[in-house]
Amino acid sequence: MISQRFFLYTALAFVLYMIWLTWQKEHAMPPPVASVTQPAPREETAAPAEDLPDVQVPSAAEVRIPEEPEAPRREIVPSRHVQVSTDVMEVLIDTRGGDIRQLDLPTYPVSLKRKDEPFRLLHSDNRTYIAQSGLRHDRIRGGPDPSGLAPTHHDLYAAERSRYVLGENQDSMEVKLVWEGEQGIRVEKRFTFYRDAFVIDIAHRVVNRGPSAWTGRQYQQLRHSPIPEDRSWLRLPTYTGTAYYDGAYHKHSFNDIDDAPFNMQVTGGWTAMLQHYFVSAWIAQDEQENRFYSKRVSAPGEQQYLIGMLSPSKTVPSGSEGEFQRRLYAGPKLQRRMEKIAPGLELSVDYGMFSILSKPLFWLLEWFHKLAGNWGVAIILVTLVVKLVFYKLSETSYKSMARMRKIQPKFKVLRERYAEDKQKMNKALMELYKREKINPLGGCLPILVQMPVFLALYWVLVESVELRQAPFIFWISDLSIRDPIFVLPLLMGVSMYIQFKLNPTPPDPIQAKVFAMMPIMMTAFMAFFPAGLVLYWLMNNILSIAQQYVITKRIEKADR
Repeated sequence: MISQRFFLYTALAFVLYMIWLTWQKEHAMPPPVASVTQPAPREETAAPAEDLPDVQVPSAAEVRIPEEPEAPRREIVPSRHVQVSTDVMEVLIDTRGGDIRQLDLPTYPVSLKRKDEPFRLLHSDNRTYIAQSGLRHDRIRGGPDPSGLAPTHHDLYAAERSRYVLGENQDSMEVKLVWEGEQGIRVEKRFTFYRDAFVIDIAHRVVNRGPSAWTGRQYQQLRHSPIPEDRSWLRLPTYTGTAYYDGAYHKHSFNDIDDAPFNMQVTGGWTAMLQHYFVSAWIAQDEQENRFYSKRVSAPGEQQYLIGMLSPSKTVPSGSEGEFQRRLYAGPKLQRRMEKIAPGLELSVDYGMFSILSKPLFWLLEWFHKLAGNWGVAIILVTLVVKLVFYKLSETSYKSMARMRKIQPKFKVLRERYAEDKQKMNKALMELYKREKINPLGGCLPILVQMPVFLALYWVLVESVELRQAPFIFWISDLSIRDPIFVLPLLMGVSMYIQFKLNPTPPDPIQAKVFAMMPIMMTAFMAFFPAGLVLYWLMNNILSIAQQYVITKRIEKADR
């Protein structure tokens, strides 16, 4: 009975665990932006200083710190969009600051029903999610405003062309924007795109034709609107928010930015915006020390969130040139690619506390996919391997259940005899276990040991973009969404019912009713889970039924 009870509690605990995760406010994933129309340029009335990193350099001679001067107003000049097409990206670059205001992924359609519509990762039409970069001129605190000496993301560039397409024989392509400032300062902003790559190299080349040295820094930031609140229990508990890497991986939710924005020096590393299956990240040079920062800023109609980095100061002497470089990754969370681009970037595929188990399971899943060419078959093979690894533990559990089932008549007699005395009944029951050589906890430990592996595999199946829109067989064309006709959940419920029928029948009528309801409850709960997860659970149940049936029959035969 204890093993049965434990199995019931474990299943209920898993259901509660999943419900708790889905209710986390910061985990609500915004739906993909479906529109493919070009966003209209947003007019700006002034450059809000709050969305720029502070680079004031204190003067040794100053006695008191003056208040921050207001940002200067400037004449509004409409910006243009530069369209860039590669084999894996469709990008819109705004000449206002060189912002990347739209980034589509043609090789990752919105859905199988809309195969011609690319998933939109960056956008600025309904809600804002853009990549910004620029330069900041170092200035003495209290000194003259350096406006006109370095282009921020509020300044207007000139573009040579409005359309760039990566040719079939090209491995890379460069897009150049030019800004002409005051005192002989010219800045060329270059975007370099590559074939079959989700990285963009961005450089600011400063040409100093002025009479004095120029000193400044580069900054990069990702800007995101608040996430629409969605408390639906049907939504997978995936994370949307900021993250950074400083030798260790850290998530920093929008709520964290509200409560405790950070400002710190980091060597190497990256700053990122994460969402289910996709990530955008500014990547620093390995040995360079940058200032990482996060903040909330005001925008028309809403508050928005920034995460970014500010480089060390660089001086360009009069008559010389200097260059700042940075790399942007914007695309799917492909672990094998990301780990080659930057240390720790693959950690954006977040398995949480189960990473130590999830990583080898993903490797195994990937290996089987290469062998079978089908992610559904790979899930079945991984389930088989996990079952083989825990065969002996499962065997111990099923033997314990079989022996428990064997003594059911004796247990019923004891229950009737000591119906009015629970203490005597428990004592008699322990003596019965001792005579029959049954460990009442024998069925618990194997299940307890296997739960972390199950949860680790759960996160592998939830987080792996490789399973997004991956077909299995027949009607299951996408393993990352629910079974459209609920066949897998129904089969899973049937398999769970058979599994419970193989277990000893609970003598308590109330407990027996709860056990009878469990397959129905779990079927309803799993009906909206991704088909890949339900497939794993179904195959695990089928293998468990087969193993338990064989062991039970073997023990019954030996007792004859």
